[in-house]
Amino acid sequence: MPNMKKSKMKKVLTVLIIIVVSITALLSATYINHQIRLKYEAELRSPLGQIVEVDGNNMSVYIEGNGDTTLVFMSGAGTCSPILDFESLYSLLSDEYRIAVVEKFGYGYSDVIDKKRDIDSILEDTRAALTAAGLNAPYVLCPHSMSGLEALYWAQKYPDEVTAIIGLDMAVPQYYDNMKINLPLMRVASWAAGMGIHRLIPGLAESEAILHGTLTDREKEIYKAVFYNRTATVTMINETDAVKENAEKVKSMGVPQLPMLLFISDGSGGTGFEKETWRKIAIDYISQTSNGKYIELDCPHYVHDHEYIKISESISEFLLNK
Repeated sequence: MPNMKKSKMKKVLTVLIIIVVSITALLSATYINHQIRLKYEAELRSPLGQIVEVDGNNMSVYIEGNGDTTLVFMSGAGTCSPILDFESLYSLLSDEYRIAVVEKFGYGYSDVIDKKRDIDSILEDTRAALTAAGLNAPYVLCPHSMSGLEALYWAQKYPDEVTAIIGLDMAVPQYYDNMKINLPLMRVASWAAGMGIHRLIPGLAESEAILHGTLTDREKEIYKAVFYNRTATVTMINETDAVKENAEKVKSMGVPQLPMLLFISDGSGGTGFEKETWRKIAIDYISQTSNGKYIELDCPHYVHDHEYIKISESISEFLLNK
């Protein structure tokens, strides 16, 4: 009997060793493939805009158009390629307005930094990047999702620099009151992306901009190349880690009183809210402004990748009459 037990234990141990070796070999192969592909994709990741220095690191700013009014597009959390994500919309506006897209640290062609991302740091980075790129306030801010907090704080802290806010299904502080954020899962996703595991998931790189926007085939390939290099970066995770604290700070300063137009989605596409709740929070917020309007859209959270024609027309009309 003792020999039988030893034999059985030996078989179990052998199986475990085989499993561990197989997983290690698979992960090693996946990582090596990822590194090779990153080198191959380097040409696709050539910056689309300017690279400016902010606090000793590089930030990416894209500028298009020559209008007297500057629209600053600000991306939501985790949007790996803001320049391409917004293109379907701003390409319809650049004949009339100057367009600027700021890629925060950890996004697009900007450096990945491992620092606390409090609302003041994020805002000062954006302001410094625009100045370094040769632009001057005042601006019309066009934030998507989480960047709504930055835009509202900007209008609160530097009211002379913001003439209007156009929210592309932007976040307001109240969304974060009861929002559950799974940071451990995000860290696992970050590790998996570093290993190249995200390359093995079919369709994962197919963003809303790729599926529903007006990107060319070449731009879609560029978007995917940026995605594989800028997914769940440590900067994005630090930003999410600080978001509830940031939301509380923005909320404590009240609702800025300036022209504001909110495009509100149906809540699908990653908000985590039911349609009625998602819309009610935004509508309640805009009702506290003296010059605010909203437009409800029957589309997911990345509204600018779905309803870019309607949004562009509404923006032009709003800015003409604000």
